[in-house]
Amino acid sequence: MQNVLVYVEHKKGQTRKVTFELATQARELADKLGGKAHAIVLGAGAKALAEQLASYPLDAVHYSEDGDVDAYLADPTIAYVQAAVAAIGPSLVLVPNTMQGRDIGSRLAARLGAGYAADVTGFAVDGGALVVTMPKMGGATISQAKFNAADHGIAAVRPNAFGAAKGGSGATVLELSKVSGAYRITIENEVEEASGELGLEEAATVVAGGRGLGGPEAFTGILKDLADAFGGAVGASRAAADAGWVPYSLQIGQTGKTVSPNLYIGVAISGAIQHKVGMRSSGTIVAINKDGQAPIAEFCDLLVVGDAFAIVPELTKLVRAAKA
Repeated sequence: MQNVLVYVEHKKGQTRKVTFELATQARELADKLGGKAHAIVLGAGAKALAEQLASYPLDAVHYSEDGDVDAYLADPTIAYVQAAVAAIGPSLVLVPNTMQGRDIGSRLAARLGAGYAADVTGFAVDGGALVVTMPKMGGATISQAKFNAADHGIAAVRPNAFGAAKGGSGATVLELSKVSGAYRITIENEVEEASGELGLEEAATVVAGGRGLGGPEAFTGILKDLADAFGGAVGASRAAADAGWVPYSLQIGQTGKTVSPNLYIGVAISGAIQHKVGMRSSGTIVAINKDGQAPIAEFCDLLVVGDAFAIVPELTKLVRAAKA
């Protein structure tokens, strides 16, 4: 394994920021493995996104706007990625650890007979072989696995586990030749949930609540009001999710989602290490807590000591007034 290939998940040329995180990580891994960093973009809008990715530190971006990719379920995508892997040689394929990314990655691994690692949060190179780090058993333990150096490997990478940075000298943008196949399952319609997987991880501002809020009402009340004022999203600690106050899809932490917004506001969250792992890369961290000695005080940028039910509504008013 020498080269690195990033599978770009997008919708008509609009992608989530994990794409740029993977593009940046691909360069670092390719340098350590002694190979090249590639990306592959497929479907409607692929060419425009490929040209955008050329400003990231990749060697080549491959694309195809073949209509089969959008018309059929998964199989054309996998066929194109498999063809790209065959063309560039033994490779690590990076996919986002999302529903689509895991689907593509696992099926590609089966076709290639390759090793597969999900929810990857770290990489290292040991004697020419790639080692991946993954939280397991609900975050109770952290495991590591090593890919065979000469084989293909697939890694589904947790969004926000790595940073994204431009700095490429101009990747070569290459159009892929048509890949044909006997595809059977067509996509007739797509239905999106009102609050999907994208919201929390992509939000520029996250307002998260913890056990100190005492119940679910605050999440749909004062926290949502503040998040809406910022144009952001509501998150939660594990304790709040375990209590049934919010769905686990809103949980931030080692066993939940990793977020890296420009502004993170933690309300009535103690700041245990499990939660810190999921939000420590945020730009500015503000904590609102009755306890001035809570662990979150050690790593937040601003600590506001007081009653959240008095502070948050006033903060919401100020934000709305400033935006008006």
